Amino acid sequence: MSTQSTTNEAALRPEVVTFGETMGLLIGGAKGIEHSASLDKSFGGAESNVAIGLARLGHRVGWFGLLGDDPVGRHILKTIRGEGVDVSRASLTDEAATGLMLREQLAGKSSVYYYRKLSAASRMRPEELDADYIGQAKLLHLTGITPALSPNCRDTAREAIRVAKAAGVKVVFDPNLRLKLWGLDEARTTLLELAEEADYFLPGLDELKLLYDTDDFEEIVGRLRRLKAQTIVKGGDRETYVIYPDEVVAVPYFKAEHFVDPIGAGDGFCAGFLSGLLRGFDPVEAVRLGNLVGSLVVQMAGDWEGLPTRKETDAVLNNVAHVER
Repeated sequence: MSTQSTTNEAALRPEVVTFGETMGLLIGGAKGIEHSASLDKSFGGAESNVAIGLARLGHRVGWFGLLGDDPVGRHILKTIRGEGVDVSRASLTDEAATGLMLREQLAGKSSVYYYRKLSAASRMRPEELDADYIGQAKLLHLTGITPALSPNCRDTAREAIRVAKAAGVKVVFDPNLRLKLWGLDEARTTLLELAEEADYFLPGLDELKLLYDTDDFEEIVGRLRRLKAQTIVKGGDRETYVIYPDEVVAVPYFKAEHFVDPIGAGDGFCAGFLSGLLRGFDPVEAVRLGNLVGSLVVQMAGDWEGLPTRKETDAVLNNVAHVER
């Protein structure tokens, strides 16, 4: 192989690899699902949301998962690919359907209804992982949703971490606790086990209160300091916390000019934070970028549609005025 072709191949390698379940999404209008005559079609998945966010911020990123070979699965795959994400390791199967979720927001409360039991994604298996693909990345991102789907998905998450660590790839773990998928005791055991393996741990404060069974912030911080991971705690009192061995740095949120939809803010934060790491920012600077992306996401409806481009985030960071005409 020539030096030029080797260079081109390296330039195409994803900087970040992530995987998990992405589902079709139907959103009810102002009347809610029960009384709406039509529903808006989209899709959502924590991992693919992060992948799209990173791609829009100018990074090479790969997402893979198992989707049903059905209209919903094919639409998801085409759209993620169209956002500039490498989906070469994603698969369609005719043995199970793509998962589906319905969402509505009534009286200021968001409700989600899942139809994902025995979905295509729940059939992911560790032997289907492409170790070389994972091993060429800088970061492996995964969430606690994947191990909650099925025992074999749990094994797949563990194997992906093993593969990444063997190759020197840093592991980013967002617990993304979903109690509609499993009980707290089972979730606690698995998620804390995976946190022990992470290089970057990105929990929410409410999640930590459940996982550590305490509301005492100092006790939570003490538990986090026993991990080898650099921990970032989301969901503080209008701030995100960077946990260091000898101090906790609070990074204020960016004010959202108008609030539309909270869904996807955490995934947007993760995309911004990882983008900062890839650009060589220190953790506090990376968190600041994550906070910015999260604040922009909530100003548009949808799981991923409001994710900003690098040009848009740079404009805010550099105080560039918006020109309407």
